[in-house]
Amino acid sequence: MKKLLLVLLLIVGLQAKNNPRFDDYMKFVKTVNIIEKYYVEPMSVSEIIEKLLKGGLKEFDAHSSFLDKKGFKELQIDTNGEFGGLGIVVGMRNGVLTVIAPIDDTPAYKAGVKANDVILKINDKATIDMSLDEAVHLMRGKPGTKITLTLIRNHKAVVVHITRAIIKVKSVKAYDIKEYPNIKYIRISSFDKNVVKSLKKIVSNLRRKGIIIDLRNNPGGLLDQALGTLDLFIEHGKLLTQKGRHHEHKSWYAHAAGTFTQIPIVVLVNGGSASASEIVSGALQDYKRAIIVGEKTFGKGSVQAIIPINKDEAIRLTIAKYYLPSGRTIQAVGVTPDIKVLPAKITPLNDDDATIKESELKAHLKAELNKINKKHKHTQKAKYKNINNDNQLQTAVDILEALIIQKEHK
Repeated sequence: MKKLLLVLLLIVGLQAKNNPRFDDYMKFVKTVNIIEKYYVEPMSVSEIIEKLLKGGLKEFDAHSSFLDKKGFKELQIDTNGEFGGLGIVVGMRNGVLTVIAPIDDTPAYKAGVKANDVILKINDKATIDMSLDEAVHLMRGKPGTKITLTLIRNHKAVVVHITRAIIKVKSVKAYDIKEYPNIKYIRISSFDKNVVKSLKKIVSNLRRKGIIIDLRNNPGGLLDQALGTLDLFIEHGKLLTQKGRHHEHKSWYAHAAGTFTQIPIVVLVNGGSASASEIVSGALQDYKRAIIVGEKTFGKGSVQAIIPINKDEAIRLTIAKYYLPSGRTIQAVGVTPDIKVLPAKITPLNDDDATIKESELKAHLKAELNKINKKHKHTQKAKYKNINNDNQLQTAVDILEALIIQKEHK
């Protein structure tokens, strides 16, 4: 204890009496001293300070934390190293471990994990008061090993069993939509390093009059890919600003070259759309470059830095926030869609409940005739997106059809 006091006194300096911080430093020292002396279980000063740091940093925001030796070492694991994951992005919301979004076609997605599920237990270990780093460590493991998550969804417990796997995701997929030949549906499940390249290829070869970009349950990813995506559709102006207390202030701008300015766009979002997804949807909304449809997004718009304390320990600290072109922040606020649509299934009418107009019947017969004529042609089979059970997507299709008509009549 004397050593701790001596170190802090040296930090404060010889002019301690004239330093207003002195009383605050002493308050911390006395707190450590009281815990060491009176706490029910014996603890070393190092253990006490580590616990105070872990608990204290949580009070700043959901993303700041203390990294002990184990946590700091894990953070520095080579990203090329092979470890098994579940395919979910998690974060702290209202102090509890929450699924931001499952990533398409991963073990967690296939097991039925959903955005906004609260993770109550990882195997038999409760997550209450568990740090984000601890939770990530518990969920990581060797490929092929099993894990059980107890989730809270709509106030009910849901248990899912998942087998860890190497997560390999095709982040961008494109589909046609039957009966809507003017529309291309583009699904972006995460912003990995290939998004801009893939998206540019799709749009450059586009034979449709409008696109739907689906960012639902997209937890984010690389900032440069989000900015590159925006740069494909916005030809000039500020795309994003980062603001901090010191030298973290930075802005990114659009470039006119290679911009697709004439394509009508509808973007789908929900509560699982976070970070890079919110940057893209929010900026497109600010410039009125796209209509945003769906539900309010997650609200993750801050920048964290890893600042070492010594060679074994560090602090993950929020040092800046992102601001959209209009100047608004998305941190803890999210992006509110232009048109709010809740998820719902669409029940099609039975044949007996609908009458077919003559023009519709002729169109249908022509389509069937084309199918017969093409049967013997060796053409690549088109990939179609089924919209029958997706009310949000159906709404996006209807809005985009209206935008296309409006553009053609200008």
